[in-house]
Amino acid sequence: MRWWKILGLAAFAGVAATGVVIARAERRRRAYTPEEIRTRLRARHAEAVAAAPPSPGSR
Repeated sequence: MRWWKILGLAAFAGVAATGVVIARAERRRRAYTPEEIRTRLRARHAEAVAAAPPSPGSR
């Protein structure tokens, strides 16, 4: 029965580690100002538009 305890502790450690990773990502995401986010989104959109092949009906 002892292996059940070890398995439970390992599962708990895995859940805790996942929470830490999510919290770090959330902090990084919230560190941007709204203007920085807008600038990055506009740059990504411009890249996507430039890389997209022209559609057949766009003449």
